[in-house]
Formats: sequence, structure tokens, C-alpha cells
Amino acid sequence: MTTIALALPLLWLAWLALTEWVPMFPLNDLKPGNLRPRLLAATINYPFPLLIAAGIALRRPWSLVAASALCGLILAGHLVSWWLPYLGLSSAAQRQVYERDYARTLKILPAAGHAVVPDVQHMVVGLLSVAMLGTTLAVTLAA
Repeated sequence: MTTIALALPLLWLAWLALTEWVPMFPLNDLKPGNLRPRLLAATINYPFPLLIAAGIALRRPWSLVAASALCGLILAGHLVSWWLPYLGLSSAAQRQVYERDYARTLKILPAAGHAVVPDVQHMVVGLLSVAMLGTTLAVTLAA
């Protein structure tokens, strides 16, 4: 389980880097106009999976708890960014970012009546986030 828990944050990071920097329309919609927000998001998001992997690799009680907490924060951020807006709890800023960067991306969820719809690339992020939290908690509880 430790190997999987260690690999998932790195896979999460690789998926984020791939979908944020390699044009794969309609999976993503990389335009010159969204370079600055992507750089900011990378600066904020990319250290977290590295810290999680380091916490798991250390296998100390405090590092595993810290890694679990970071996984929880990542999942909470994903829920606030995508699923609460999909349920109708979005801000004007979230709707503006969605329209600018994600309105044309691939979606499999119904869009009717929703100002923000999680796209496939972010559904994968969500699944990886849940798996990352689950395996990190499993390793933490087994330690």
C-alpha cells in the first residue's frame, strides 16, 4: 500500500502538469491568454504532491499525518473549485474563470442548468485526489 500511496501524488502531479502544459483540445483548452493563471496555479499546486510523497516516504507518524492533512486539503480544494459550483454554489469569479478557460473542454456531466461543469480533466484530478487521500490514510492508520 505504501508504494501505491507514494505513487499517487506523483501521478496526480504528472496529470496536472500534462493537462496544464500540453495542448490536448478538447481535453484542455490552453490559450496564450491563460498562461499567467496557469503559472500561478502551478506555483501553488505543484509543491503539495511532492510534500505528500515526502511525508509518506519518511514514514514517521507526524509526516504521515501531515501528508494525510495535505491530501484532505487538496480534496477540499477540488470540491470547492468544481463540485460546489456544479451544485450551484459558485462565485462570479469562478464562473468567469470557467468561461475563459474551461467552457470548451470535454465534459460528460449534464451542463443544462449549471454555470460550472467539471470537465473530464478535472474529474480525473478528483478521482486521483480521492485515491490519494484514501491510500495515504490507509498507510497512516497502519503505521
